[in-house]
Amino acid sequence: MIEALSKYIPEAAVLPAFELIKQNDVYLKIVNERVTRHGDYRKTKDGQHQITVNASLNKYRFFVTLIHEIAHLVAFKKFGRNIKPHGTHWKFTFQQLMLPFINPQVFPSQLLPLLALHFKNPKASSDTDARLSLALKQFDPENDKNYVFEIPAGGTFRLYNGKLFKRGNKRVKRYECVESFNR
Repeated sequence: MIEALSKYIPEAAVLPAFELIKQNDVYLKIVNERVTRHGDYRKTKDGQHQITVNASLNKYRFFVTLIHEIAHLVAFKKFGRNIKPHGTHWKFTFQQLMLPFINPQVFPSQLLPLLALHFKNPKASSDTDARLSLALKQFDPENDKNYVFEIPAGGTFRLYNGKLFKRGNKRVKRYECVESFNR
């Protein structure tokens, strides 16, 4: 398990992450890329705690995702199954689990201020924090993926399901996009 983890997360985080996995009795499954999520946690019917994380993530995004999912497990154990999945109990737990790792031995210095800011009030997904998401993206292998805010107004983009859209103006936090039926 330690050898497998070292392929996916920063070297300085391998042993402490392994301890978190072991102490919480996690069955970690590294899976092919899913376009709708980076990872997930579920308690299986037989009571096993299963966490899946996409193999395609860079080591920093993979690590944040892994701790995000472990935080679900720990928060449910500590506060009960009726808490909100990304509510205050989970946020507190995620912050506590990540705090020891927000240091230059684990993350590059350019990520540290963005991580510190993000973990003041963590979001349900690191992708909803545009600055952190862009900073993490620089560690991805070369690809043709873009965020909507990177596409110029009036520009077009295609979703994973093949649908074509034209980017409109930004509303408060989101962009208006119109589906184009010219394929």
